[in-house]
Amino acid sequence: MRLITDIFAYCKDHVPQWNTISISGYHMREAGCTAAQEIAFTLANGIAYVEAAIGAGLDVDDFAGRLSFFFACHNNFLEEVAKFRAARRLWAHIMRDRFEAKNPRSQMLRFHTQTGGATLTAQQPENNIVRTTVQALAAVLGGTQSLHTNSMDEALALPTEKAVQIALRTQQILAYESGVADVVDPLGGSYFVEDLTNRLEAEAREYIAAIDSMGGALAAIEQGFQQKEIQEAAYRYQMQVENKERIIVGVNEFIVAEEEQPEILRVDPAIGQRQVEKLRNLRATRDNAAVEHMLSRIEEAARGTENLVPLMVEAVENRVTLGEISHRLRKVWGEQREPVFI
Repeated sequence: MRLITDIFAYCKDHVPQWNTISISGYHMREAGCTAAQEIAFTLANGIAYVEAAIGAGLDVDDFAGRLSFFFACHNNFLEEVAKFRAARRLWAHIMRDRFEAKNPRSQMLRFHTQTGGATLTAQQPENNIVRTTVQALAAVLGGTQSLHTNSMDEALALPTEKAVQIALRTQQILAYESGVADVVDPLGGSYFVEDLTNRLEAEAREYIAAIDSMGGALAAIEQGFQQKEIQEAAYRYQMQVENKERIIVGVNEFIVAEEEQPEILRVDPAIGQRQVEKLRNLRATRDNAAVEHMLSRIEEAARGTENLVPLMVEAVENRVTLGEISHRLRKVWGEQREPVFI
C-alpha cells in the first residue's frame, strides 16, 4: 500500500504523465473465488486505492475517472453477464454515496476482461475455443471496454501462432459479425439477468461490509480474510468437479480414451541465452557506481517516508533493472507470504 500512496502522490504533481491505474481481480478469480467474491474483493481494493489517493491530496473527481479494473470471465454465461452489470452498478453507488463523486465519469467502472485461464483444459484442448467464445461473449454483453481472449492450447504450453490467430478471430467475429457490440446492455430487462444481478450485488455488498468492519481491504488481507474465502470457494468447486456435481467436458465426463496430442509451441533456448547476454552487456556498459547510488537511495527511502516513485524513475533512467529495484525493496520490506488455512 505504501507504493500505491506514493504513486498517487507522484501523480498529483505529474498529472499530464498519468494515464490510468488498473485494479485487478483477475488472479483472485483464477485462484478460485466466486463471481460475488470477485466483485467484492476487487471493489474493496478499489476503495482502498481511492482512499489512498484522497489521502495523498487528490480530489476524487480529479482522478477517479482514470481508474480502471481487470476482471476474469468464466463459463457460467448468465452469471458472468450479471457479475459485470452488478460490479458497474455497485461501483457507481460507492463513488457517489461513499466518496461523493460528482463527475459522472468518476462513477463509471471502466474494465478490461480476460477469459478464464483456469477454465482451460489440457484434455481435448479444441473445446477451449468454445469456452473462450462463450466467455468473450459474456464479457461483451456485460459491458467490457477491452478484451483478451486466451488461446486454446494455453493449458499445455505457450500458445502456437495458429491458436493465437483463432483467439484473435474469436474477438473479430464477435465484433464484426455477431452484432452484439451494436447496443449497450442488450440483456438488460431480462427477468433472470436482472434478478441475478441484484443477488450478486447484494452478496458483494455483504462482503464489502465485512471488509469495512475489519478496517478495510489491507487490514482484511493481513487477517487472511480474502485468502480464506477464496481457498474455501476453490475447495468447494474442486469437490463438485470430483463428485461430478459440476461437469467439465472432456475432463470428468465425455472423455476420449485416446487423444491425439496437439502440436505445441517449443521455445528456442537460444532466445533465453540472448536475453542473458543482453543483461550482461547492460551491466558491463552502464555506470554501475550510479546504479549502486540509486539503489542505496531507494533503500534509504523505503526505510523512511520519502516518495519512492521519483527515485524509481531516476533509477530506471540510470539503467537500473526492475529486478534490482525489487530486490532492494524486498530487503527492506520482506516478501508477502499468503496464509494457508486448513
